[in-house]
Amino acid sequence: MAEAKTKKTYYLGTGRRKTSVARVRLCEGKGQLQVNGRELNDYFTEEKDRAAVLAPLELTEMRNRLDVFVTVEGGGFTGQGGAICQGAARALKAMFGLPTEASSEDETVNSMHKKLRDSGYLTRDGRMKERKKYGRKGARKSFQFSKR
Repeated sequence: MAEAKTKKTYYLGTGRRKTSVARVRLCEGKGQLQVNGRELNDYFTEEKDRAAVLAPLELTEMRNRLDVFVTVEGGGFTGQGGAICQGAARALKAMFGLPTEASSEDETVNSMHKKLRDSGYLTRDGRMKERKKYGRKGARKSFQFSKR
């Protein structure tokens, strides 16, 4: 008799930074990480962007125990890295669940959530590029004023 395949449970998280939006899916696995169908090292060339993506996984010590699949669009590489960081943190939060009652089981869940929150991975970085204003050269730069 053939063995029944067990269906994997995916935990979802959405992250945003500047104009980038990342949809992150986590499931139990061997530590595989794909961004838009490519490996992490192929997609992000700079070390700081790779470190931003891996930061929530390293903090919770889940780097080699979870498979991460990311779809990201918009913005540049640094904005995308920040969006993936927030999305991964939100997916980890969903994976461990929200603490409901104070019990001995919830202490690990509560500490994970507190770790992620205190490190700033659950907070959205709201800084965006300011729009260009009418009658100006850019967002703030104006033409030179002449009294006469």
